[in-house]
Amino acid sequence: MEKTTPNGVRLSDDWCLHQFDHLSPDLAATLPETMARMRELCPVAHSEQYGGFWVASGYEEVLSVAQNWAVFSSAHGLSVTGTKGVVRNLPVEVDPPEQRSYKSLITPYFTPAAVADWEQPTRDLVTRLIDEFIADGQCEFMDAFARQLPSLAFFELAIGAPADELEKVAYLASRSSIPNHPDARDNWKGLYAWVKGFLADRREQPPRGDVVDAVLAADIDGAPLTEDETIGAVQLLILGGLETTAGALGLMMERFCREPAIPQLLRERPELMPKAVEELLRLDPPFVSVGRTAVQGTELAGCPIESGDKMLIHWASANRDAGEFPDPDRFDPNRARNRHFAFGAGPHRCAGSNLARLNLRVALEEIVGRMDDIALAEDAAIEYHAGLTRSPLRLPITFTPRDRN
Repeated sequence: MEKTTPNGVRLSDDWCLHQFDHLSPDLAATLPETMARMRELCPVAHSEQYGGFWVASGYEEVLSVAQNWAVFSSAHGLSVTGTKGVVRNLPVEVDPPEQRSYKSLITPYFTPAAVADWEQPTRDLVTRLIDEFIADGQCEFMDAFARQLPSLAFFELAIGAPADELEKVAYLASRSSIPNHPDARDNWKGLYAWVKGFLADRREQPPRGDVVDAVLAADIDGAPLTEDETIGAVQLLILGGLETTAGALGLMMERFCREPAIPQLLRERPELMPKAVEELLRLDPPFVSVGRTAVQGTELAGCPIESGDKMLIHWASANRDAGEFPDPDRFDPNRARNRHFAFGAGPHRCAGSNLARLNLRVALEEIVGRMDDIALAEDAAIEYHAGLTRSPLRLPITFTPRDRN
């Protein structure tokens, strides 16, 4: 069996089983279909790419790896391939119990109660952004909205960073996260330098009581964090706060364009929005996969894993495993159980999930309430960011023009 991408590339069964490349643009273009074939052929396959690595694509196999941090380590290799940053992203590049100490610094600032006060300011941001293009009847959604909202919300509400530096930081975060990009190393250095300067400025300012102050004042086992540890913690907040939420918004809007019955349903039944956000995240998660390294021998789905072997956990594939999600390719906001992996699983599950949910819910409420007849622009050819995350690079759309608020 073969799958053909829009570029005419055929992803054969041999490719799925032996040459799987998670960084391939051809995979990004046909991800659900190809991963369905991966699960059918073998829920744990071995690729010869990048020196060899395993791919866990089934729900139970992915969950097993994610929860078994003592065997499948983040500290010994987060990425299967790609350009490493200047410092470790904390807490995702360390294992428990050390990981718990770093994560406990962050989580109190992103609980449902903590982010609830940000709803109205977030809605104000959403309204302001939509007002910029609503009268035109068209926009390039990624630049006009998807990338701007999480960046502005995160800078203004979460870390109190200067808004006039947002464009620069968003560019550095985006480029550094593209595996094997020729400029990735320089952009990692640039991001490191910006965070370092930002933290130096914050040390000179009165405390704000936010997550940045918590990181700056923190100690682990009685010892203050080193400069690189504080930079690594804030750097991860930026990467998580900007890239993945932007990708989720882009993928959700693309689905609205291809399945207009979904936004129409949400206009008629707005009470479904929280469940709809979860279902849209399950279908099209922006956080596609992540790597681990086995630190001892084990077995997974009958496959012998040796110490030192690399393992790719494929969240997006597990989210469409029919064994966990009946009729997995269908949008169903009323699923009895929706234990998706859009925010990961296990001890490294995303600490900012509540903030992401808030941003997405508020954004979609305003979009379906104000934008009618949403469609892809004529002849729009959608290409995707390929790698451990996935999102449309550009998403030109049309809609019925309306007056600004």
